[in-house]
Amino acid sequence: MPEIKTIKKSWAERLADLPPDRLKTAIQTLADIIDAPSADGLESCVRCGLCADSCHYFLDDRDLRNIPAAKLNLVIRVFRGQVAGSGRTRRAAPGLDAAAIREWADALYGRCTLCGRCMVNCTMGIQIPTVIRKGRAVLASLDLIPDGLDSTVALARETGNTMGITREDWVETTAWLEEDLRAETSDPSIRLPMDASGVDFLYAVNPREPKFYPLTLTAAAKLFHAAGRSWTLSSKAFDVTNYAYFIGDDALAARFAARLREAMDELNVKTLVLSECGHGFASNRWEAAAWLSEKIGRDVRSVLEVVAEDIREGRIRLDPGRNPKTYTLHDPCQLVRMGGVIEEQREILRHSVRQFVEMTPNRKDNYCCGGGGGQLSMSLYAPRRKSAGRIKAEQIARTKAQVVASPCHNCLDQLAELNKHYKLGVDIKSVLEIAAEALFPK
Repeated sequence: MPEIKTIKKSWAERLADLPPDRLKTAIQTLADIIDAPSADGLESCVRCGLCADSCHYFLDDRDLRNIPAAKLNLVIRVFRGQVAGSGRTRRAAPGLDAAAIREWADALYGRCTLCGRCMVNCTMGIQIPTVIRKGRAVLASLDLIPDGLDSTVALARETGNTMGITREDWVETTAWLEEDLRAETSDPSIRLPMDASGVDFLYAVNPREPKFYPLTLTAAAKLFHAAGRSWTLSSKAFDVTNYAYFIGDDALAARFAARLREAMDELNVKTLVLSECGHGFASNRWEAAAWLSEKIGRDVRSVLEVVAEDIREGRIRLDPGRNPKTYTLHDPCQLVRMGGVIEEQREILRHSVRQFVEMTPNRKDNYCCGGGGGQLSMSLYAPRRKSAGRIKAEQIARTKAQVVASPCHNCLDQLAELNKHYKLGVDIKSVLEIAAEALFPK
């Protein structure tokens, strides 16, 4: 008999079927995951409103529900009344019912990309994205992750990567990419090495690269080869993304992060280099050590840091004349504002293109493109995502650039949609791809 696969119920169906006693456990989950810094943040908001003009959702649509403090207040009300309040207060305070859960999902998922711009501009220093993630964690504990994002997380849990690529397909894909690369460069020594032991670093990629963006993967191979780097891919663990980070499930996020650590140990590699991915960098570089209780931090670097270093130290030579158009740069929130990798991509572009212009504002003050926080996987919120992306589209248009670079695949996908939706007429490329186009022999 053929295997019968169970089709998971929709988010609305799961909410309708939710037993009342599960709502009590959700309140306990909230109590368990709100640590002292988060609790302090919940009690510190003074309703000054400065976060409002920091949020691209509110700048696009002045709906008061788009103000970060309003999203924060949804969690504050339940925490104060049901967790921190007295017995009398708890009986009178709003709790979590079906209506509240719908409101939480719409606000915490549908009106937030976890970009952190509100946090940077908060006069009280409240870690707003952290609290939003904890609210999302409560919904995750109820199995109420929005459709699309839910299936993406499940795919990563079951297959080891967000695209469901099998180990065999991964190995075969890199093999034929290597053949094509040798034919393109007329260099039989260039490689996409697999499971090499004791090399300089393990390279982790976004699964969208072998699936949809092979030029980004081969660009990295060209740059590593030009610099004389010894490196490897892993046939077992290669996914730089960590969508459990978006749903606030730190235990699952730790399991995802551990896969790359285990591959490093198996291959006797001391350094993990992460492909162009905003949240992949933030989660693997900054969050994973805490999730995994690592006493000694591993050497985890962005590929941008590696390539910029190779340029700086003369291992790579680039000819900006090969890229004569006008280029601008979109700063991924999780990489720049939340991750601290700010100047390396600029250094690479200045050596790779003839004319580079900045968006205004930029660096840590740059606006989110709208593709973060799992937004691209949740079709329910797509119209709002594209509308809020107007702020980024206007930024791009003001530069009059012909090419927009961004070192993040979620950003690249969102920018491609904005390019079409707002008729920007620009090319969208990764930073590595642009750098590889500027390569010339020593």
